Amino acid sequence: MPKVFDGHCDTILRCYQNGGSFRSNRGHLDLERMRPYGNWAQFFACFGEPEDFPGKPLWQVFREEVALFQKQMEENADLVVHCRTAQEAERAWSQGKMAAFLSAEGAELLDCDVEKLEIAYGWGLRAVNITWNHENALSGTNVENPERGLTDRGKAFVLRTQELGTLVDVSHLSDPGFWDVMELAKKPVFASHSNSRRLCSHPRNLTDEQFTAIIGNHGVAGLNMCHEFLGEAPTMDTLVSHVEHWFSLGGEECVSLGGDWDGISHPPAGISGIQDLYKLADRLLRMNYPEERVNGLFYNNLMRVVREVCTM
Repeated sequence: MPKVFDGHCDTILRCYQNGGSFRSNRGHLDLERMRPYGNWAQFFACFGEPEDFPGKPLWQVFREEVALFQKQMEENADLVVHCRTAQEAERAWSQGKMAAFLSAEGAELLDCDVEKLEIAYGWGLRAVNITWNHENALSGTNVENPERGLTDRGKAFVLRTQELGTLVDVSHLSDPGFWDVMELAKKPVFASHSNSRRLCSHPRNLTDEQFTAIIGNHGVAGLNMCHEFLGEAPTMDTLVSHVEHWFSLGGEECVSLGGDWDGISHPPAGISGIQDLYKLADRLLRMNYPEERVNGLFYNNLMRVVREVCTM
């Protein structure tokens, strides 16, 4: 089984709303089920939408979720370490521990404010989605006002995010917003959990042109396990088809994992949680894909981007 670096899960929100521990729970992902893989790294996303927390500012939700994440890191210090760089992740692996990175799914959690972005960076935030599904002060999304790209405030936010050494995450962003980011980007970008729109015509997915632009940027796009973004009645074959399509575009070094664990209702048939992820590696190896290419998908491609962008 290769090492694993997955770009997106909503386990923080699940525990924030329902209680439970990162160590063991009934969701898609927990530390006990990650242990058999040996070397695992995971981006844990803070997330919240106003409908779920009426009367509570999202900046407060974010702070409380960061506190929950930190508490879980302390309680499970025998298994996992909060990491900020690729070097810290590899150090954690050398100590027999897993690596946890912190992200924010939607800049509205930071009030779309550069000063709060800088505060969150100090707390260890190393990736941020410019939007979730709701448009915000920075851009439209794939759902709301999809013809609206980055505002001037959005452009300044993107530039400062990269200056800090934090991944700009373009999943959920409007198409014009995506292209605005690509025009501005001086470092690799991240589509943490987006599949191929050619194979599944959902606007949350990436067009071939967008994925090709990510290749040119030396960024990475993460394979999402959500059935809505894979196709009708998805199976392991469906997952493989998305991977192979991206390979066919020359993206062997730019495709990764972004399971959207605990943020989706129905993974593809045969995948009930991260304990089943090895099946994808086994399938690709049985199809005679080189081990180096499978390792790229499973950890090396995302680790490369984190190493280049998240330097402190």
